[in-house]
Amino acid sequence: MKKQDAGRKMLGDLAPKFAELNDDVLFGQVWSRTNELSAHNRSMITISALIAGGNLAQLPVHLKIGKDNGITQTEIVEMITHLAFYVGWPKAWSAFNAVKEVYTS
Repeated sequence: MKKQDAGRKMLGDLAPKFAELNDDVLFGQVWSRTNELSAHNRSMITISALIAGGNLAQLPVHLKIGKDNGITQTEIVEMITHLAFYVGWPKAWSAFNAVKEVYTS
């Protein structure tokens, strides 16, 4: 996974510590632990958590990361279909709108 700098780019002036934690700890230390959990699986977990929590603003970015980490369109569709029964139909429907943008463009 490439080094993340989105936190610093987007929030560095406003919230430098948050940006540092985002870039260096979350994406630098946690996401790099691929011996313990693959980037593919981390993406699946992250996407599921975002959908479950209704945090759809962050979903397109993580769908792109997930696609780069090898999550196929078939996997993402099945994952969201499964999630729909646990987290709610509207959340799944909204997630599919983001999936269309990332996987069919």
